[in-house]
Amino acid sequence: MSDSEPTATPHVPAQPVRTEAPLDDAFSFRPMEREPGLGTVIEALLKRPGSLLHELDGRRRSGILKSLILTILVCGGVYGVVMGSLSGGTQLWAAPLKLTGGLFFSILLCLPSLYIFLCLNGADLRITQIGGALLGMVALVTLLLIGFAPVAWIFSQSTESIVMMGILHLVFWVIGLWFGVRLIKGLVARLDLPDQGHLKVWIIIFTLVSLQMTAVLRPLIGTADTLLPTEKKFFVQHWLDTMNRK
Repeated sequence: MSDSEPTATPHVPAQPVRTEAPLDDAFSFRPMEREPGLGTVIEALLKRPGSLLHELDGRRRSGILKSLILTILVCGGVYGVVMGSLSGGTQLWAAPLKLTGGLFFSILLCLPSLYIFLCLNGADLRITQIGGALLGMVALVTLLLIGFAPVAWIFSQSTESIVMMGILHLVFWVIGLWFGVRLIKGLVARLDLPDQGHLKVWIIIFTLVSLQMTAVLRPLIGTADTLLPTEKKFFVQHWLDTMNRK
C-alpha cells in the first residue's frame, strides 16, 4: 500500500443538536397565541405565566382580569364547599362565601404595599399591571386548591376532627401559595430589579394577612353560634383555642 494514498476517514454520524428550553422560559414576556378566554388564561397561568403578565399592559388586559376574577370565584367557591362539607348545613354556602371574600379582601389589603415596594425598587409598572399580577397569583393558588379538593373532600367525609382538617387545609394553602408567589417572583426577575428584599418582606406580609383571615372569618370549618366572630383574635390564638377545645 503506497504512502501517498489518502487515509479513509471513518464516517461519524452527526449528533442531533439538543435545544433545551431555559428553566425560566415559562416567564418569557411574549404575546398570548389566542384571545384571553377563561380556558386560555388558565392554561397560561399553569404553563406560560410570562405571556399573561405581558398582556396586562395591552388591549387584552380587561379580558384577562375578568378571567382571573372568575377563576378565583369559581375555584375558591368550589373549594369552600369542600371545606363546608365537614359540617354541612349553613357552612355549605357560608364557607365558600367567606373563602372567596377573604381572598379578594387580602388582595385589596396587600396591593398598595406591593405597588409601593416594587416602585421603591425601581419597577416602572402601573398599578393595574401589579394588581393583575396579584390576581394571577391568587388565581393560581385557587387552581392548585381545586387539584387538592378531592383529597380534602374524602377526609372531610371520613373524619369529624376539625383540628386535623384545619391542618390539612393549611398545608394545601401553603403549597398553593408557594407556587403562586413564583408568579410574582417571575415578574420581578424579568424586570431585572437590583434587590428583591422588598418582595420578600411583602411575601411575609401577604402570608400573615391570609392566615389572619382564618380568624377574621371564623369559622371556615366547623360550626359556631354566629356567622362571624364577635371577638377579636390573632390567628395563632384562634388555632390554639380550637386545638384546646378538641
